[in-house]
Amino acid sequence: MTTAGTSSAALDDLKAHVGRRESATDVITAAPANLLRLTFGRDEPELGPGDPLPPGWQSLYFLPRFPPAALRPDGSPLDTGVIPPMPLPRRMFAGERFRFHRPLRIGETIRRETELADISTKAGGTGTLVFATVVQRIFTADGLAIEEERRTVFREEVRAGERNQAPRRDAVPADVPWRRTITPNPVLLFRFSALTFNSHRIHYDRSYVTGVEGYPGLVVHGPLIATLLLDNLRRYVWNANVRRFEFKALHPLFDVEPFEVCGREVSAHLHALWARDARGALAMQATVELG
Repeated sequence: MTTAGTSSAALDDLKAHVGRRESATDVITAAPANLLRLTFGRDEPELGPGDPLPPGWQSLYFLPRFPPAALRPDGSPLDTGVIPPMPLPRRMFAGERFRFHRPLRIGETIRRETELADISTKAGGTGTLVFATVVQRIFTADGLAIEEERRTVFREEVRAGERNQAPRRDAVPADVPWRRTITPNPVLLFRFSALTFNSHRIHYDRSYVTGVEGYPGLVVHGPLIATLLLDNLRRYVWNANVRRFEFKALHPLFDVEPFEVCGREVSAHLHALWARDARGALAMQATVELG
């Protein structure tokens, strides 16, 4: 049965918000980047004024700014920016596309323009899904630096036993020249949550995530997995000039077991990246184009 929140009229009301925009400014300071460098265990000099920010690390800036009263019980914000309030209670990260036009550099003042590009629905195995597509453009004094398209999915409440369903097992490449094991311990998840000011309790509150959400352990952030994929690329392709990066989250990863970030060269400028869990299930797949 279709709920009132997912009716045709409700969808039309949500679609009326498409085109909504907002703008913000920030400064690329060195401290967050150097803390993420330490979190990832990268053996390289500290970043300083004028140094380029590694691709994907822009998530350290334009952080959410919400007081406690503006948060839901699960720690996520009540205000979802350009996305209108959704009648569906569960919010999940689906995937992103990036185009890198020029590097962001330590010390620069940057501007971000955000626009709600689309809202659509889909019938899924867990009920009605609402997809929101948000486009963000980051500018420096020299012009457009990064274009980002993010998809977020909103879904109905979890039904009993749903969390225990096994993830689908998409085929993974047999040729794995780049492979690195990640141990997603609470320290890694805490540090990434702190650096991105992400207060969603599924990433750090074990009693909440297992007792209320029904997950087997702390959930690894989707953006963290994506950033680790790019970090792994940079460990194997020296001075990689990333021009495009696209990834899709397939199923969540948890801190109860290690996972692998993998990659291989497809052509001179195209590389395939993916993350898989300890049983070989594909958790995230990505492609990256180098300039």
